[in-house]
Formats: sequence, C-alpha cells, structure tokens
Amino acid sequence: MSFAIGITAVVAILSLAVIFGTDMSVAVVQRPVWAELDDRTLVQVIGRGHYFGDRRFPVIGIGGTIAVAATVVLAFVGGTPPAGTPAAGALLFLLAWLLLFARIAKPINSVFTAAASAGVVPEDARALQSRWESIIVLRATLLGVAIALLCATLLLL
Repeated sequence: MSFAIGITAVVAILSLAVIFGTDMSVAVVQRPVWAELDDRTLVQVIGRGHYFGDRRFPVIGIGGTIAVAATVVLAFVGGTPPAGTPAAGALLFLLAWLLLFARIAKPINSVFTAAASAGVVPEDARALQSRWESIIVLRATLLGVAIALLCATLLLL
C-alpha cells in the first residue's frame, strides 16, 4: 500500500507544482511587468493568457486534486494515518486555493478573456487586475504549503 500512496503523492506533487510555479512566476515576475503595460496591452496579454490557461490547466488541477484526495484515502485506508494526516492537511490547503480561484480569480479571468477576444478594454481593467493580484501571494503560499505537506507524507511512509 505504501507504494500506491507514494505514487499518488508524487503525482499530486508534480501536478500542484505546475500551478504553484505559475502562481509564483506571476507573483514575482509578471506583476511588475504588467504594471508597466498600457491598458490595451494589459487586457490583451492577460486575457489571452487566461484563455489558454483556463483551458489547459484544469486537466492538471483536477488530476492533482484527485491525486491528493487519493493519497489521503489510501493513507488512512491503508493503515498509515501518520502519512494521511499531512496529506489531509494538503487537501485542505488545496481546497482553500480552489475556493479563492473559483470565487475571485476565475470570474476576473473570464472578463479579461472576453475583453481580449472582443478587442475592448474594460473601464475597470486595472481595478480588476489589482483584485486578481491581491490574492496571488496567498494562492502561491497555499499551494506551497500543500506541496510541503505532501512531501511530509512521503517521508512518513
């Protein structure tokens, strides 16, 4: 059973790492770049980025979420609760990330995607982007902690 738990934990770590890396890149590099763009360019770059990201990342995110949940279940069912406890914590942090994404980021992504596609600039584009950016450090932190907890799960097998 430890092998199966290890496999699901590694798949979860790799999946979450893709999204974590993206969030970290935005938090550290892209935000200051976007601040220097004019509004039309900002909407085009962000809107087109979200167009592709919102179509390609769900496979990774859903797969990672399933892998985290599977790790939790396998650890507790397989008789290794010490490994299941940090995995369960990782799942809670991931669910918090998903809540932030669904409630704040995704609706803003949709506005920027539609605006970029239509070639328009929303009057509140900068305010929307500020709102989106206001949670990016928190999102990266949540995923970083989830990944660390999954690493702890591997250590406890």
